[in-house]
Amino acid sequence: MTWIFTSDVEAYTGVAEPWLLRDPVRNTLLLTVLRAIRNGLWGDDPLLGRLERDGRVVATAIQTSPYALMLPAMPADTVPELATRLIETERAISGVSGPLSPAETFAASWWRPEASRRAERLYRLDALVPPKSHAAGASRVAVAADLRLLVRWSEEFQAEAKGVGDIDLTALVASRIARRELVVWEAGGRPVAFAGVSAPIGGMSRVGPVYTPPESRGKGYGTAVSHAASAKVRAEGATEVLLFTDLSNPTSNSIYQAIGYRPVSDYVSITFT
Repeated sequence: MTWIFTSDVEAYTGVAEPWLLRDPVRNTLLLTVLRAIRNGLWGDDPLLGRLERDGRVVATAIQTSPYALMLPAMPADTVPELATRLIETERAISGVSGPLSPAETFAASWWRPEASRRAERLYRLDALVPPKSHAAGASRVAVAADLRLLVRWSEEFQAEAKGVGDIDLTALVASRIARRELVVWEAGGRPVAFAGVSAPIGGMSRVGPVYTPPESRGKGYGTAVSHAASAKVRAEGATEVLLFTDLSNPTSNSIYQAIGYRPVSDYVSITFT
């Protein structure tokens, strides 16, 4: 039993995706990132890992430089060997992200100390509830003319979330516009907020990012566009609609619960020095 690493995306997908799809809710991040890699996004040198026992996959891991290593819901006892094997490969790992137990176990096993962490919570949509107060404006699906604005807003979102900086998001945003995965809220004839949605995988779709620029906050636009994005993917057949929240932001957590989201489990993103 040992961790196997590959850069062969299609071969990896054939063995890892069926295992991830056993729990598409808790494995939402890896499933959506794996699809993006197959579509030519998220870097040219992905690290795709899997652990097999008796010929069956029991754990996986994905990393695309310079982003953090991503872990699914997996047995914590499979994690220390993953850290050991990655140290042997001399792969640059800037951090780890995933469910609380495996992510913290990896951080404790890694050779570099923890620099910072962001506590997150995964939510699942129950019954979609209309916002209590109606925000001015209406939603629409983003179009090509929105590209520059949505790239800028995506960069601002990354900066606020303390994500990786200096990454050109143009190709990613353009591909999401082409797949009708970005929803814009317009008020007064101009965009004031946006939300992303992922096309369903195994019936699962995830909302995110959700961003309102500072000058437009406090007017209900974030709630409105989150509700519109959630309704869109439900109408398109998603049976599980998910999103992540930053636990340090009580406003966003209360907003999502008010429109019908319920907590599933806690996650953490840890960066290393």
